Amino acid sequence: MKRVYTKTGDKGTTGIHGGTRVPKDDIRIEANGCLDELNAVIGIVRSMLAAKDAWQELLHAVQRELMVVMSHVATPSGVVNPNPLSAAELTLRCEQEMDAMTVLLTDNGYFLLPGGTPISAQLQFARTVARRAERRLWTLHRQDPVNEDILRFINRLSDLFFVMARMEMQRQDWPEEKWQEFAYKRKRQ
Repeated sequence: MKRVYTKTGDKGTTGIHGGTRVPKDDIRIEANGCLDELNAVIGIVRSMLAAKDAWQELLHAVQRELMVVMSHVATPSGVVNPNPLSAAELTLRCEQEMDAMTVLLTDNGYFLLPGGTPISAQLQFARTVARRAERRLWTLHRQDPVNEDILRFINRLSDLFFVMARMEMQRQDWPEEKWQEFAYKRKRQ
């Protein structure tokens, strides 16, 4: 690419896979924008972690798969996408990582305030961006089916980032700020 700018979007449209142009506020573009933002937040988290941190490889794999996911989201049904999707395998890996971390976490019966360490706060931000991306993907899914492996993967990412945020607080011996006890625990008293 010789230039970053093409001027083709100056009239409020953008191209998607297959050559079609759609409005820049099309749900497909909105969903991809959320995924792009999520990828950028993960990049911030990675930049804050030590190069040898055990989470680097996992987050790098997530970032790479998000790029593939974005290519699939940019591809309307009826158009072939040549990028192989590994979302199902990565979803399973995220579940395994969460299970391993959850065993190490102290029990929590409270809603927590996002924040704490800078890395934990960024992971909580990644969680919320993943949730927004998931909402946008479901809106798109009602108009043009999205691969269900993608929907599961993005759902699982928000869970992963929550568990990682809690784990980071514990790794740094930083107390979690509790907001309110879960309702089912309050009823027993």
